[in-house]
Amino acid sequence: MSVYPVIMCGGAGVRLWPASRPERPKPFTPLTGARSSFQETVLRVAPLGPVLVVGGIAHRRLIEAQLAELGIPATILLEPAPRDSAAAMAAAAAYVQAHDREGVMVVVAADHHVPDPAAFQAAARVAVESAKIGRIVTLGVKAHYPSTAYGYIRPTAGQGARLVEAFVEKPDAERAAQYLKQGYLWNSGNFVVPADLLARELTAHAPAVLAAAQAAVKTARNDNGVLLLSEAFLGAPKISIDYAVMEKTGRAAVLPVDFEWSDLGAWDAVLEASAKDAAGNHLSGTAVAEDCQTSLIHAGPGMRVAAVGLRDIAVVAEAGQVLVCDLEASQSVKTAVEALKARGPQGFTSLAEASAWYDRWLRTGALPLWWSLGADRERGGFHEGLSADGEPRPAPRRGRVQGRMLYVWGQAGLMGWKGPWREAAQHGLAFMRERFVRPDGLVRALVGLDGAALDDGAALYDQAFALLGLATLHTAEPDPSLVAQAYALRQALEALRHPAGGFREAGDHPFQANAHMHLFEAALAWEEAGEGSWAALSDEIAGLALGVFIDHRGVLSEFFDAEWKSAAGDDGRLVEPGHQFEWAWLLDRWGRRRGRADGQIAARALYDAGRSGVDPVRGCAVNALWDDLSIRDDGARLWPQTEHLKAAVTLGEQEEALQAANCLKSYLETPAVGVWRDKLRADGTFADESAPATSFYHILCAVRSLTESYPPPSR
Repeated sequence: MSVYPVIMCGGAGVRLWPASRPERPKPFTPLTGARSSFQETVLRVAPLGPVLVVGGIAHRRLIEAQLAELGIPATILLEPAPRDSAAAMAAAAAYVQAHDREGVMVVVAADHHVPDPAAFQAAARVAVESAKIGRIVTLGVKAHYPSTAYGYIRPTAGQGARLVEAFVEKPDAERAAQYLKQGYLWNSGNFVVPADLLARELTAHAPAVLAAAQAAVKTARNDNGVLLLSEAFLGAPKISIDYAVMEKTGRAAVLPVDFEWSDLGAWDAVLEASAKDAAGNHLSGTAVAEDCQTSLIHAGPGMRVAAVGLRDIAVVAEAGQVLVCDLEASQSVKTAVEALKARGPQGFTSLAEASAWYDRWLRTGALPLWWSLGADRERGGFHEGLSADGEPRPAPRRGRVQGRMLYVWGQAGLMGWKGPWREAAQHGLAFMRERFVRPDGLVRALVGLDGAALDDGAALYDQAFALLGLATLHTAEPDPSLVAQAYALRQALEALRHPAGGFREAGDHPFQANAHMHLFEAALAWEEAGEGSWAALSDEIAGLALGVFIDHRGVLSEFFDAEWKSAAGDDGRLVEPGHQFEWAWLLDRWGRRRGRADGQIAARALYDAGRSGVDPVRGCAVNALWDDLSIRDDGARLWPQTEHLKAAVTLGEQEEALQAANCLKSYLETPAVGVWRDKLRADGTFADESAPATSFYHILCAVRSLTESYPPPSR
């Protein structure tokens, strides 16, 4: 009968804000020393048997990186979304059962502090022996003081593992003192149980949890050695193992233990568990303390903290956020964080400050990174994406990405970047001309890593970005060959014309506003490059937008039928706030250039309707609305934030521009400066995905709008 340590990586650790945040929660944050509690837990349990880690998909990189630092292998199960401890333990049990029907799990939390690993291992081995005879054994820690932060267990009399008479929730101070006198134990939340027994108890008391977990494990996808639990996992009721099983089972037992233990639930517990100076202070990072006693002073990377005359106070500065609290009030930090969330994102206090930050991020981070690592020196062109750590993600190349990257490097030149923008532009241009331009002058959709055409189709969207990239390069450094290529491409576009006006797009939605919007953008760019013959195309698309795409409320439809009437069904009801803002920015630009008030009026109406899609809690624009402007998709990708920012700047909405600048910044705060996160979930966490190269166009366009209106200090 083998032992399988199972490390549970759930828990947001909100009371340890700002060191613990959604993108790097408590288990993965060093709090009491150089290693995180997750790493200390791995080291503590690895001698017991092969390690199994259950965590969230959003924290995959953290789990893998911190395991790699230790050099300890582990099986990793990743949940598509958290469903509480019962489902996580059920998934672990299903995995162990599939490999060892007699396996015994030692289930531990990733965020607990146990400084004596040998004592823990000895206790775990004793608990395993009791578990073998059909018990679910929890480790009950001897209570040394009347804590109100822990749950309690009332054991029966006896020696070794005992039966459990009651599980008790966190008490008030008076009741905690009574429990201490009566010999109650702290509930550590660590369990030792045979996988098969846990499955039987879940079948009896929480069958829906077990069914969902087993299905998710059975249909899990192996991704480079990591098991991604399937969407079936989401069918599990969200319930803790205490409520699902432990309060109902007749097989619960508790093993009293007397080693030092803490769940590090709040800053007072962190101070208690940390090394302290002669005055009882714990300092970490670049922090100094003068005349301070029994205080915790933490300065995160890039932060400097000086504390003077403090007693029993926590000062925590991390990622531009600061907590100051009386250590006796540590449990109330969660309430304060929730109040901050209700006020929306905090950050820049002025657009001038935002402009300087974004300008620096672009010049010293994004542009150097995407030229050094985003360019594919071996195959040509640019990678489709980079990881959050800046590593290339090789994939077949899309024509639209290469066109957007031409825009990026042309804009870099126009903005006066001192780096090798010409070399980068020529690198991309040569690849496009060699691999993407068809004999008729149009740009194909997709080529493989070997350079061979995978999709020879010509989407209007892709042509628009090729034209925009060429126009931007020509504006940065005039080149007759770019003009000639653009004219040839424009002539070839006539093959995509629709008899009822406008152009047909490839794919499932041939009649759409979006592809026309980017063609409009490209035509305006060629006008601004001095090629006046593009004005007719600009005016044609502006007329289509004003007469067809936008209704009297300023609400933009996305999809249409062949007669340019709104598409039937849900397709015709789709409204995207990002496109509301993007069209507003373009029509205001066109209206000013033409002296057309109707363009500027439409821009304002579009912007006002788009405001309905800005989530007041996150301060970010959501992905989609219905045509009545109610929420359709409350996720928030990066690109709508850039469009909100540049439209707000252009239309003089300073307060909203500042809000958008603060929201967008959160997407750009990544381990490698110069990449970004793409998808913000409704719960405020980001999807753990690569940074798509397509977003660079959006970001750079927003940064240029901001820095032109609010020039940063002289460089």
